[in-house]
Amino acid sequence: MYIRGENKRLTSFLDYLLYIIMFPQLIAGPIVRYKDVHLQIKNFSSNNFDQKLQGLYRFIIGLSKKVFIANTFALIVSQINALGLENTSTAEAWLGALAYTFQIYFDFAGYSDMAIGLGLMIGFKFPENFNFPYLSKSISEFWKRWHITLGSWMRDYLYIPLGGNKVSTKRIYFNLVFVFFISGFWHGANWNFIVWGLFHGLFLVLERLFLSAALKKMPVIFQRFYTFFIVIIGWVFFSMDLETAFVFLKKMFAFSSFDLGFSISLKSWSLMLFGILFSFIGFNKKIELFLNELPFRIANLNTSQTTRYFSSFSLSIVYGYNLDNEFRL
Repeated sequence: MYIRGENKRLTSFLDYLLYIIMFPQLIAGPIVRYKDVHLQIKNFSSNNFDQKLQGLYRFIIGLSKKVFIANTFALIVSQINALGLENTSTAEAWLGALAYTFQIYFDFAGYSDMAIGLGLMIGFKFPENFNFPYLSKSISEFWKRWHITLGSWMRDYLYIPLGGNKVSTKRIYFNLVFVFFISGFWHGANWNFIVWGLFHGLFLVLERLFLSAALKKMPVIFQRFYTFFIVIIGWVFFSMDLETAFVFLKKMFAFSSFDLGFSISLKSWSLMLFGILFSFIGFNKKIELFLNELPFRIANLNTSQTTRYFSSFSLSIVYGYNLDNEFRL
């Protein structure tokens, strides 16, 4: 595995197999490139207890995002889909779009956290994949916070080989649109994914043309509202076939009815509110940094190893009990 002269080749075939079949990130974790782990593989040694504990906490955080928050939003999405598009009101359409926006975030971020946690437990540090993406102030920033490893992969293996920023302005615009066309196709060979990719590529071009300069003159809250709104519209295209997506968007902007055709439990409202608050809580750089370091801070508390073993075991038992109750609902 020799990539652009950045790292030395692996000399052991077993080390190569270890990199290829590294199971925590195979399905839905961050895209782990050879350069991210080559030194860890070559200099591998058994990790200490603190790192295992960090991994456990990170795994539990990811599993909680998936089971408690993402699944709650998914339930709302399925209830709205069950109504039928012709019976969907404006309020239901917006609720469905918002619910899917948070569902896909907590789904994907949860899986990434679990992969990173598993990696830590077996002795590897994987790159971060999400960093409060819905706090972005532009689509350009969004792609530095959302699926970070995919963004860097597209930059290094598509955008830069096409010329990157070292070409004419028109070619830069073409490169951006083409890269996100490929990104859409990468998610699935359907028109809705391709349109979703082109949609993001279009706004990246518009921001380079004039939007970015205009946004910088506006309050931060407006910048974040603009980005979040564009992302929501993009997820509508991403989540359904193209024809249905356009009808759904008409429902969202028809403003004809604001009734909900189903009830939502207090538990669901509470979990959704918690998820929404968590998505935007890192509005301050210090808070963002604190939350990103929280699993490591907890794991490194000055307590005896026995106490930490007991607290980890207790946390796992309590979480398992809650998880069992969740699946029975």
